[in-house]
Amino acid sequence: MDMVVISSIVAVVMGILVMFVRMRASKKPASAKKIILPPFFMSTGALMYIFPQFRISGAEILESVIIGALFSILLIATSKFEVRDSDIYLKRSKAFVFVLFGLLFIRIALKSYLSSTIDVGELGGMFFLLAFSMLLPWRIAMYFSYKKLYSKLHPPKIHVT
Repeated sequence: MDMVVISSIVAVVMGILVMFVRMRASKKPASAKKIILPPFFMSTGALMYIFPQFRISGAEILESVIIGALFSILLIATSKFEVRDSDIYLKRSKAFVFVLFGLLFIRIALKSYLSSTIDVGELGGMFFLLAFSMLLPWRIAMYFSYKKLYSKLHPPKIHVT
């Protein structure tokens, strides 16, 4: 089986997994740690660039980062928090499912198209960077949104001595 097909199947499985994680996350209170940790965990994947077959050019880096940042805008727009029972929860969004699978479809289509002109290793490096460039701004925006809501729920205490 072609590597592009295998990686596309893995991407679909990961997309479905993200949906289940997102649905579970909306049932439990959010925390700064839960928001911040995924980019750190994902960043270990950058070790792929140690191997020459995954290295990408400056133009490919720029393209991947720009597309990832643009995709993150849709994720940011569909990720909102709400207060329930004095806790902060990620609000369920019907649009998030469509955005996530729409972005997944676009990524698979791009990968299929580009696989005819770009080596599969470089393509993997590009799409990892695209995914990271999508995740990082999204999580940063979520963190600031969370902290803003958290500060309203827990205003700083002023000690008078």
